[in-house]
Amino acid sequence: MAVLRAVLCDMDGTLVDSEKLWDVAMDALYDRLGGVLTPEVRASTVGGCAENTMRIVYDDLGLPLDPAAMAASARWLHDYTGELFDAGLPWCDGARELLDELAGAGMPTALVTNTPRMLAERALGSIGRHYFAAVVCGDEVPAGKPAPDPYLRAAELLELDPRWCLAVEDSPTGAAAAEAAGCAVLVVPNALPVPAGARRHQVASLTGLGLADLHEICAQLADSQVAAVGNRRDPS
Repeated sequence: MAVLRAVLCDMDGTLVDSEKLWDVAMDALYDRLGGVLTPEVRASTVGGCAENTMRIVYDDLGLPLDPAAMAASARWLHDYTGELFDAGLPWCDGARELLDELAGAGMPTALVTNTPRMLAERALGSIGRHYFAAVVCGDEVPAGKPAPDPYLRAAELLELDPRWCLAVEDSPTGAAAAEAAGCAVLVVPNALPVPAGARRHQVASLTGLGLADLHEICAQLADSQVAAVGNRRDPS
């Protein structure tokens, strides 16, 4: 039976409904660069790391992929978004209540985000640092989500095998990263639909979910994975 020993939470769109603020900031960046952001391009950046986002933006606008210019744009975007964050971040439904229960039960919890540290720190002032035993940011690992590096680093900081961790994610990018790291994944779609998977359990929101539910979800996902492996070995 799977044993849940830690919860690893994404931030934007999972704990706080900040994707709408990123929408505003991305629109402003496009205006600054002389273009118009389309819904399709915006969707392709959701949950992505800064490097990948800037590559998408510059490709879309037909701009030279100049590392210095892209880094400057990323800094501008993060500064702009930080000002929006400072005005306050709205909680996603059920997120604060779940974090309160995890903290009260002593369940180790980490924040795992593609957001760079300087911006995550501003968000933590609104969310509350006391909830997290570890914080991993996109600019602190070799590769951000959808690579598994952020989740592998979070498990390492908690001194746990990723297979004992449940990741909570809202995007295809984040779910792919957590799954690649070996975590079970609780998916709470926000801005985009997220494909199903053997190691993924989807809910409409975190409202009403408690620690007992997370333990049950981990056990169900472990059972599903064992069954899937058995079916592959014995197709009859």
